[in-house]
Amino acid sequence: MALKLGAGQGCPELAAIYLCKNRKTLHDGARKFDPATLAWIELDSPQPGSMDISPRDAIRWLYTEGKARLVPVGVIGPRDATARQLAIAEELGQRLGELSIPLLNGGKNGVMEAVSKGCAESGGLVMGFVPDDDWTAANDYVTIPIATGLGKGRNVLIAQASLALIAVGGGYGTLSEIAFGLHFDKPVFTLEGAPAIDGVIPKASVDEVIDDLMLVILKLHEEP
Repeated sequence: MALKLGAGQGCPELAAIYLCKNRKTLHDGARKFDPATLAWIELDSPQPGSMDISPRDAIRWLYTEGKARLVPVGVIGPRDATARQLAIAEELGQRLGELSIPLLNGGKNGVMEAVSKGCAESGGLVMGFVPDDDWTAANDYVTIPIATGLGKGRNVLIAQASLALIAVGGGYGTLSEIAFGLHFDKPVFTLEGAPAIDGVIPKASVDEVIDDLMLVILKLHEEP
């Protein structure tokens, strides 16, 4: 499982992942996934597998039945977005919602509203760190609006609080969030004209982003 994230890499077949419904655990034989810490734990003895499960089904199970901590994935992008960027953001939000992956964004308009809409309408949890003093400044699709009162300083909070960042388009504001994400050693994926700088992982489609995101959440891009 020594997998590395990179441009153009899809999600490989990971037949070693098993779901044991009786024990309510996800494991790979020699390790168990701890939903409280989102990390693998070494076992004293290998555990028999109950049912092969794909990374996407494993994520969905963890967030719906496995009691995983609701640490969000951050989506960033401009308020003044193109129609294409808005469509991609909404598709991305929908996919996150379908997998029950918690979403965090800036809670305002443009890409933020589009990704919130896609996620909320597919049953997902949407957190918004709005820059304003009043939580009602959040768009209508934010489930948990948090008034930071920090203006652009809330970009630091979004980058720090996210398991990974996904940038859809963007200018200087998005670039600052990308930079903070890289500074905090978070995986940063980019789509549809997002700033291209060293360290980001450019992707051509939402499917590619979701594939690699599975590896990030399940810690399958690292050495066990």
